[in-house]
Amino acid sequence: MSAGNQQPVGNGLVKWIDSRLPVFSYLQKEYAEFQSPKNFNWFWNFGAILTFMLVLMMITGIFLAMQYQPNTDLAFDSVERIMRDVNFGWLLRYMHANGGTFFFIAVYIHIFRGMYYGSYKNPRELLWILGVVILVLMMATAFMGYVLPWGQMSFWGATVITNLFSAIPLVGDSIVTLLWGGFSVDNPTLNRFFALHYLFPFLIFGVVILHVISLHVSGSNNPLGVDPKGPQDTVSFHPYYTMKDSAGLAIFVTVFAFFVFFAPNFFGEPENYLPAAPLNTPAHIVPEWYFLPFFAILRSINFDIWFIEAKLGGVIAMFGAIFVLFILPWLDKSPVRSAKFRPMYKWFFWIFLLDCLLLGWVGGRAPDDLVFEGLGLKVIHLGYLSTFWYFFHFLILLPLLGVFERPKPLPKSISEPVLGGGTAGASATAKPMEKA
Repeated sequence: MSAGNQQPVGNGLVKWIDSRLPVFSYLQKEYAEFQSPKNFNWFWNFGAILTFMLVLMMITGIFLAMQYQPNTDLAFDSVERIMRDVNFGWLLRYMHANGGTFFFIAVYIHIFRGMYYGSYKNPRELLWILGVVILVLMMATAFMGYVLPWGQMSFWGATVITNLFSAIPLVGDSIVTLLWGGFSVDNPTLNRFFALHYLFPFLIFGVVILHVISLHVSGSNNPLGVDPKGPQDTVSFHPYYTMKDSAGLAIFVTVFAFFVFFAPNFFGEPENYLPAAPLNTPAHIVPEWYFLPFFAILRSINFDIWFIEAKLGGVIAMFGAIFVLFILPWLDKSPVRSAKFRPMYKWFFWIFLLDCLLLGWVGGRAPDDLVFEGLGLKVIHLGYLSTFWYFFHFLILLPLLGVFERPKPLPKSISEPVLGGGTAGASATAKPMEKA
């Protein structure tokens, strides 16, 4: 934007700064005056909630890093010192630990909302891909952060997960050695993970900025999946959605605060309150709950597939379960976005959601646990079925639905249902989707 086109905002110092560095004008244009579809529901609050949680995690993490000691002889005790001796250290740690859980709760809701309403479709493919990149970075950051307390589950979780890379032919052992900084999970490993755990949130923040820029270029999707046809279909982001986001954030933070103050260890593993003991393996090693579906997929491939050994097959399946999200925009061929107008997709979406919850339950149980003793049905058998359905949903079902499903007619505009037009309009089967 050239200097002659600047429209300084405010008065005095703000106007002086803005005439030389138009940051306030940019914020005014991209947030206050930004036109958004008028029919956002409460699921669209989670973008603001995720931004808040990211900033909270970064701030609490910086203060915790001031007191933490990334040394295998001192790490566990330094965490206990933070809890007991540092002013409000208990609050910082509980906010950070539970913040990770609520961060993932919000991001999973955000992802499933995008899948239900087709927010990954043209022209928002790159927006979706950046969101999946954020998810992957969050997973890496959370895993390395879980190792830092250096409790029993921290140590053995790091040992098991990093060992998975050894299944990769030719380079697997070298990757594991690089991650460990030696030949076992030890002090160099802890130092690496601490450095990366501190760095990655800033990397996530940078990708979030790209995510938001992409959103403002392509525009927001909405529950109807219909593009705004004019000013009658949109409202200014401020004050309408800033107030709605504030209300949703207040509710979310209230629930979060309840766990921080009244149930801070609800999501934790008791084993992690014991110092790491390399010679004492826990009976049941499990990751945090937000990794359980992928952990279940990993364990479900316990058989060789042609020339692929079971361990490598499990690693491929686990990473494939994430990779398939990157190509989702090209797997779903339907021209209609919102599940409101896709009766078959809607049912399969809810089945897929239940399948993901089942995978989470399977990942938290021992594979040989009996589910129905009379039938001899074990947890691993449910793992086979739920893993199969996960990939079947993406790789087989979605492409077929794009061909055979007959969507309902789309409304002509966002305002039409609100003004009494119902869902009458151009048929989705007769008229392809304009732009996502």
